[in-house]
Amino acid sequence: MKFARLAAFTAAGLLLASAAQAETRVTLKSATAGSSYYQMTVQLGEALKNASNGQITATVEESQGSVQNVKEAPKRTGNYVFTSPPSLVKDAQAAKKPFEGETGYDTIRTLFVMPGITMHVVTRADANVNSVADLAGKTFIAGGRGTFTERQSLALFKLFDLEGKVKVAEVELSAASNALRNKQVEGFASGSSHPTGMIQELAATTPVKILSLSDAELKKILDNDAGAGRVVIAANTYAGQTQPVQTFGLPVGGYTTTAMDNETAYQITKIFWTQREAMIKTNPIWSSVALDQVAPLGVKLHPGAAKFYAEQGVKIPDALK
Repeated sequence: MKFARLAAFTAAGLLLASAAQAETRVTLKSATAGSSYYQMTVQLGEALKNASNGQITATVEESQGSVQNVKEAPKRTGNYVFTSPPSLVKDAQAAKKPFEGETGYDTIRTLFVMPGITMHVVTRADANVNSVADLAGKTFIAGGRGTFTERQSLALFKLFDLEGKVKVAEVELSAASNALRNKQVEGFASGSSHPTGMIQELAATTPVKILSLSDAELKKILDNDAGAGRVVIAANTYAGQTQPVQTFGLPVGGYTTTAMDNETAYQITKIFWTQREAMIKTNPIWSSVALDQVAPLGVKLHPGAAKFYAEQGVKIPDALK
């Protein structure tokens, strides 16, 4: 009897150990809690768990933005998945600002495409901002310290000779809505997919204006940033926004590193694309991504992801394999 019980306990222990070994843990890192990218990442984590019958479990970590995501990549072991514009990954791999003197970024690999960033310049309706030049003399939150949006905002100020003329508030983006409502700032920049919930909530209670770039302003931006493209935010996307808003946007990728094994990368990539239609039903923003957007990201694919795209007949340049 004692031997039978011992054997049963031993068998149960082996089964539990086998189940634990079969489970794959993944860390997903994207943006601050409450942002559209954080919400999308939570949704992706749920899709990974459901589609794998619990064999892939994801922990979603809050992030201050893409710069932090990229900087952590060489330091992470195992299955680290993060989002970033591809231009930032390329800057890291070339040791450009803010990655000077740092190494290890050559291990970053592409898994899939995320909905792109749309730059929103949001101001109080009474701030009289009708052009980029009108930001001079205004107190402005540039997107949060150390974020990709902050880099874009500061580059925009430099491009339009506004360096030192805009009072940049050292405030995190999560505090921007309250700061604007309380008239502590005239505006802020948000780099997110659109529509973004934060701006929807703000516009529903506070008169705001989203700056629409003129054709000349947009051309100047696109001429100086090869990765950027024209984006139009349709009229009535946000409360009080009765006209289309012309702005610019950048692509965003979902990345990992060579620390992830090929089978895990294959399964994550496969689940992402096979669950896309289901995710669209909950969040329509996923309809903006397509298989043919992977190669233009320009960052090498993880071999596991490359296997999936080859099965789908997606043409990938040899340099990215």
